[in-house]
Amino acid sequence: MMMKASKAPFVCLQCRLVRPRKKSHLFQSSTTALRLFSGSTPTSSSSISSGSSHPAFHDVPITSRPTTAPKPNIDIKHIRQNPSLYEQNCLERNYKTQSRYPSRIIELFAQWQTRQRDGRSLRERSNALRRQISNPTSIQHEDEETESKPTSTAPVTTTSTTEENYKAMTKEQLIEEARVLKEQLSTVEEDEARLEAQMAELALAIPSLTSPESPRGKEPLVLSYINELPELASSSSDRVWRSHVHIGSELGLLDFAGAATTSGWGWYYLLDEGAQLEQALVSYALAVVTKHGLGWRQVSPPSIVYSHIAAACGFQPRDQNGEQQIYALGQSASDVQRGKPELCLAGTAEIPLAGMKADTVLEEADLPLKRVGVSRCYRAEAGARGVDTKGLYRVHEFTKVEMFAWTPPDADASSEVFLEMLDLQTEILQDLGLPCRVLEMPTADLGASAARKCDIEAFFPSRRNLDRGDDGWGEVTSASMCTDYQARRLATRLRSSALGGSGSGKMAYPWTVNGTALAVPRVLAALLENGWDEDDMSVAIPECLRPWMGGKERIGMKYRRS
Repeated sequence: MMMKASKAPFVCLQCRLVRPRKKSHLFQSSTTALRLFSGSTPTSSSSISSGSSHPAFHDVPITSRPTTAPKPNIDIKHIRQNPSLYEQNCLERNYKTQSRYPSRIIELFAQWQTRQRDGRSLRERSNALRRQISNPTSIQHEDEETESKPTSTAPVTTTSTTEENYKAMTKEQLIEEARVLKEQLSTVEEDEARLEAQMAELALAIPSLTSPESPRGKEPLVLSYINELPELASSSSDRVWRSHVHIGSELGLLDFAGAATTSGWGWYYLLDEGAQLEQALVSYALAVVTKHGLGWRQVSPPSIVYSHIAAACGFQPRDQNGEQQIYALGQSASDVQRGKPELCLAGTAEIPLAGMKADTVLEEADLPLKRVGVSRCYRAEAGARGVDTKGLYRVHEFTKVEMFAWTPPDADASSEVFLEMLDLQTEILQDLGLPCRVLEMPTADLGASAARKCDIEAFFPSRRNLDRGDDGWGEVTSASMCTDYQARRLATRLRSSALGGSGSGKMAYPWTVNGTALAVPRVLAALLENGWDEDDMSVAIPECLRPWMGGKERIGMKYRRS
């Protein structure tokens, strides 16, 4: 008579050989964790191993984002389908590191697909196990199992385990196999989530596709001129006597020494008519932008924004050379511990204006939405401290009037607003009497968000140095078309009738356009240099600014400080 085996918890052969392991870190993977039942080999072992050990699966750091941050939605499928297009686009824009990201995304996607197949297989087997466990009549009694199979307690397993195999197991064996499958599926799902996050992280770093209007290379295209360039005899003394630093100091309008003591290099004081000129320039720019009835609504935006909002607009804490670009506000240890989002000083009103519609849905009938705002701007950029960046030309803090618009996701509609901005910029600079030129900027000068960019440069006599080929031009305004780069990263969506109307639930992403109506320091510097009369040691005030200057026509030496 055969003795009945004593009841004891079932442990499969593989579980005896391989002790329980702690859950692996998300950056790691384990082929052991993906092994199936005892005596079996890993499902698609070659594909799993290659996916787990591929270096691209380990070396893509994931940026931590607050839970309250807008969730970006990048068109990764388009990147996968057009890797050569994105690679060439990155190289043309001097984003050499990012040019490798499209191919990396394709590699990660292949690994993700492998995890998807593994997950489906594990879920199918888990469902089969669950059905078998939930049907007690099909489960063999342990006594019968022990008597009929006295020499083995291991489950019958193959790569494609079927429900027939499960019928040969005891209940405890089925429960143990379900537990093992659950652990394996958890590991696969962690790998899937990590791969998705890595693909998204790489896609976020890829710049916007360049507009056909932008010249390829490093040389801009001159589109037009504003006002007539005066015929001036060039002399080495121009760099001193025609410098706005010298003029402003002589007339008592600028104080760099006091600012250097108070704040450091890159800051300044505007005094008397200098301070009046700042207010006059801002008031005049707002008057021009809003007077035409074009739909520009005035906004007074905040100067402090979340760092993740600035990053979504294309403003990174550091540039590609590792130099600091924006000022981040320090956080206390308690704020860091609580996960409070980091704040920074806005480098331009473009950032808070774009953030107005973050994580919102716009209606197609409301587009284009146009906003114009005045703000203080803060730049930590470490420009060379040479004569070309001396004085007001490159500073860390300044006042700027910024235009920002959301348009339908259409090149023609976006270009219409873009050209409207250029017209407003041209009108402002033309009325100020500044000699300028309008440039279509090349790919090498485009930021991450811009698909197309036009700069307007003013003539600065002090910057002219014909010996070294510098003809004295310096940027004073710019305008950029950003397509859906910012909208996708800020989760600004558009309910479009072209996608089925409000009831369809389908969403598009609006395009954004931004442009500088007027940046005070550089325009003020250009006014001082171009309006300087060396004979009577005075500066002419443009007629359009005189209503805000008490009717004054000139600023003379009588205002020089003692």
